[in-house]
Amino acid sequence: MTQVPNIRLNNGARIPQLGFGVFQIPPAETADAVREAFAAGYRHIDTAQGYHNEAGVGAAIKDAGLPRDALFVTTKLNNQAHGYDSAIAGLDRSLAELQLDYVDLFLIHWPLPHLDRYVETWQGFEKLLAVGKARSIGVSNFQVPHLERLAKETETVPAVNQIELHPKLTQTELRRYHAQRGIATEAWSPIAKGQVLSDQTITSLADKYGRTPAQVVLRWHVQIGDVVIPKSVNPDRMRENIDVFDFELAADDVAEIEEMDAGYRTGPDPDTFGR
Repeated sequence: MTQVPNIRLNNGARIPQLGFGVFQIPPAETADAVREAFAAGYRHIDTAQGYHNEAGVGAAIKDAGLPRDALFVTTKLNNQAHGYDSAIAGLDRSLAELQLDYVDLFLIHWPLPHLDRYVETWQGFEKLLAVGKARSIGVSNFQVPHLERLAKETETVPAVNQIELHPKLTQTELRRYHAQRGIATEAWSPIAKGQVLSDQTITSLADKYGRTPAQVVLRWHVQIGDVVIPKSVNPDRMRENIDVFDFELAADDVAEIEEMDAGYRTGPDPDTFGR
């Protein structure tokens, strides 16, 4: 079974560098998909209140019988639950769905700057961290100005910022900001919903290394230090996606992939999403 390395977060917790995302997996299919992921060696599961499939993740965890400390479970706050009290109540609902006493990581899913409530929401997260219902807290889709405001108005540096990141959106400046402040970068849509897999740069590197295009892209993420959460409901692809720790891209190949950046998003712009 593949051994996935851990990344140390700024609070001392450790997160498996590669996890299994359940975005857009139908609730009725989620438990089976997570069971397959466990069988393939995944121990890091990433869900969200907005995915409506936390219960399926919880059922799979319960059925697996794995030690709780062998798992890393992330969920994210629903966009309708911004606010101090709403954030606290929201995690309680997630814990009930997941059948867990705590989550390893709780994220604000989107900053929603037009609502101007992410600071008080973060203060609710700080309370959840203090009482142990979340072992680590972080954000998702935050830009530098959002992070700067948290730094000025709250006490806790996010452990993670989960952002859209792939070869066509390399987020170089945001990654640099994270590195300077001890925030782990986590990549969602790591293969741009498959859109980078037919790019000539990627296919040529796949031929060079005798790997699939997806493995090349996921290995690039690993080598630039990202936590990465690919998603597939196909058991063969699940095993393929986690099998990226026994080869290494040359430095010039990593740089060549970085040069594919085009500022292209497959998802919304965090500055305007939700308006």
